[in-house]
Amino acid sequence: MYAAIVFLPLLGCAIAGLFGRVIGTRPSELVTTGLLLASAALSWFTFYDVNFLGHSAIVQVAPWIASGGVNIDWTLRVDALTGVMLVVVTTVSSLVHLYSIGYMHEDPHRPRFFAYLSLFTFAMLMLVTANNFLQMFFGWEGVGLASYLLIGFWYTRPSANAAAMKAFIVNRVGDFGFALGVFGIYAVFGTLDFDQVFTAAPMFVGKTLSFAGYHPDLLTTLCILLFIGAMGKSAQLGLHTWLPDAMEGPTPVSALIHAATMVTAGVFLVCRCSPLFELSPTALAFVTFIGATTAFFAATVGLFQNDIKRVIAYSTCSQLGYMFVAAGVSAYGAAMFHLFTHAFFKALLFLGAGSVIHAMHHEQDMRKMGGLASRIPITWTMMLIGNLALTGVGLPLVGIGTAGFYSKDGIINAAFLSGTSIGTYGFVMTLIGVGMTSFYSWRQFLMTFHGPYRGEPKHDHGHHHAHEAAGHDDHGHHGPLKLEDVHESPPVILVPLFVLAVGALFAGILFDPYFIGEAGREFWHNAIAAIYGHTQGEVELPLWVELAPLTLTILGFSIAFYYYVLHPEVPPVLAARKGLLYTFFYNKWYFDELYDFLFVRPAVKLGRFLWKFGDGRIIDGLGPDGIAARVMDVTRGAVRLQSGYVYHYAFAMLVGVAAFVTWFLFSGGPV
Repeated sequence: MYAAIVFLPLLGCAIAGLFGRVIGTRPSELVTTGLLLASAALSWFTFYDVNFLGHSAIVQVAPWIASGGVNIDWTLRVDALTGVMLVVVTTVSSLVHLYSIGYMHEDPHRPRFFAYLSLFTFAMLMLVTANNFLQMFFGWEGVGLASYLLIGFWYTRPSANAAAMKAFIVNRVGDFGFALGVFGIYAVFGTLDFDQVFTAAPMFVGKTLSFAGYHPDLLTTLCILLFIGAMGKSAQLGLHTWLPDAMEGPTPVSALIHAATMVTAGVFLVCRCSPLFELSPTALAFVTFIGATTAFFAATVGLFQNDIKRVIAYSTCSQLGYMFVAAGVSAYGAAMFHLFTHAFFKALLFLGAGSVIHAMHHEQDMRKMGGLASRIPITWTMMLIGNLALTGVGLPLVGIGTAGFYSKDGIINAAFLSGTSIGTYGFVMTLIGVGMTSFYSWRQFLMTFHGPYRGEPKHDHGHHHAHEAAGHDDHGHHGPLKLEDVHESPPVILVPLFVLAVGALFAGILFDPYFIGEAGREFWHNAIAAIYGHTQGEVELPLWVELAPLTLTILGFSIAFYYYVLHPEVPPVLAARKGLLYTFFYNKWYFDELYDFLFVRPAVKLGRFLWKFGDGRIIDGLGPDGIAARVMDVTRGAVRLQSGYVYHYAFAMLVGVAAFVTWFLFSGGPV
């Protein structure tokens, strides 16, 4: 059964990718979607069997590497941590497959698209079921490859190609750190097996390594190297620049990458390696700092974005920061809980945004929307539920709320109760992030669905997502788009939204006792190193800590309501002024410009120099081209000697005889 969960998506990928042209588009869609639904059903059964009944297992698939003293088998590790990830990955992926049947229904390359989706899911499943670091690295790189293919799915569009390459290159930077960490683990422990490494790790506490005259702590170095890989995959500050550009891919891809698969891999890695991180307080402090700073940074950038998908993208970046804050204060259960609930409401928001884009004939600029609630009431309801979950709306004193209320408050409480200075920093940054998240989320919602209709965009204009318009049945409509032309999406698009909405509403109240509550220890079965529970230590939270998130959420909503419903004429005026803070946040803290100046331009100049001078003048000039040129020179000289005149040849013979006579005279030989 466990092997079926992992390999059914690979089977779907092979069928659609290799035989899609033979069997046709519709069978390719149905086969890949059906196999994903079967994998999801098996995953839910596994989740119940492993997490609630405690039937974890390690299943050997096949021998993999046997070289010298290295023996690594391909095995599937199915424990409580894996059980959670299986449910998240397969559920969201199967719903994205189903959604894509409607959303991409006129794209001519649907078999390739569904093959890529299934390949992506298979790589992620290989990552979360890995039983050793090398197998995890295989899935890690497979996810990177599949993301490159999906982001650049419309490869005829230069912006999609650039975004795909950017995602691939930035992730390779993080993956280099991950690879160094894996190499270091094998050099220190002599094995890559999780259980053996985690069992032996306490013996290396306090030991150092010698490198370039420095003596850093051994376990801290290994953990930070692993976390650098997590920073790349989970788009943390410094390695985050690829995430917003990934919006160049089709909207279902955005939901799959940002909600349940690629970006959560880094959080899973830290939680899987929690026995290592628990032995290095410095590494945990670093994780907390990066996560808290990212939560704040991404929230500030999301405040003034106008692309409906980019707002949600920066929200993803910020929410991942929350997860790392939880992991950094040893609240791994809270980190996984937010990963679990986030998958539902973030996939709901992305697919809901896709429904809006579908209704708007593929317009993504929120400044050209407004008043859509009356035209697409079902999508309005779904987006409302997603926003309520994202902003963590709930009643803290009563303990009732949306999914995000339970998981986000669990992280904030864990940071407050950590009792460390870095935990306090995480608490403050996440609290500030709550207010900003509320503002940009409700700003997006109100700009899209309420107020006057602000534009009549033509969907035959040259917008930068013209290819995606081919996925809609009315993409051939010409002329201005009027409000009465906006229509609700078909059922195949709306059904996945209903399923995700159920998770966004009820996943928190149903699973809170198990992930971070009283039943947490029995739920996790030692799959993570530490358990955070609401009742742990019988600590009573101050009233202001319990009420602060709700207060900031209400404040953020109030500001958004004031500016975008009561006084919608004010924001354009403020934006036109281009104040210093607005410009700084709108331009994403100028990270792209900074990287372009520090890395891209020097790399281009260096590459051009190596191409022109190193390759052209030195290698080719002194090598093949130079030798060929000298041969031609000698040949041209020899050709001149073949004049056809006898006296020229006689003169050449005389010179030769004279040379021989001279040689023998000076060498002492007989003449």
